[in-house]
Amino acid sequence: MERQEDNDLFYTCSLIEYIARITENKKSVIVSKLGRENIEKIYQLASVYHAENIDKVASDFIEECGIEKGNYCIQIDVGNSIPSYYDIGKVYKRLIIMIDNRPEYYVDNLIKVLSSWIILEIDNYNSSMYYENPSYIYACYQEGKVL
Repeated sequence: MERQEDNDLFYTCSLIEYIARITENKKSVIVSKLGRENIEKIYQLASVYHAENIDKVASDFIEECGIEKGNYCIQIDVGNSIPSYYDIGKVYKRLIIMIDNRPEYYVDNLIKVLSSWIILEIDNYNSSMYYENPSYIYACYQEGKVL
């Protein structure tokens, strides 16, 4: 059974992915605009936010944090579909937990991971990074490069 803290981390990652998609920004931009305080708030209140409509929650944070439309486009060949923001949230959650599975470090590690180089690799659905084994993604992250 999954710990509540892990589920809260999953929701926080998924919401950040959702906000990034609808505003066409990189995750690093969203993390920066939200700031640690709001990310901590999302994580702490994830079970409450998860019960609300994700469009409303995202819109509230976009407005509150002044997140403007960007021009970042997820890389994908025509004809392929991209994974859902929840699918991507799972990938980020797994990586963050592999880095350190103590919930008191989740927010700090989320900020580091979603601001790192590996997110651009995961966003490129023409490569295999998203589809790779979580252990491989973790090893790449630790090495600072695609292995």
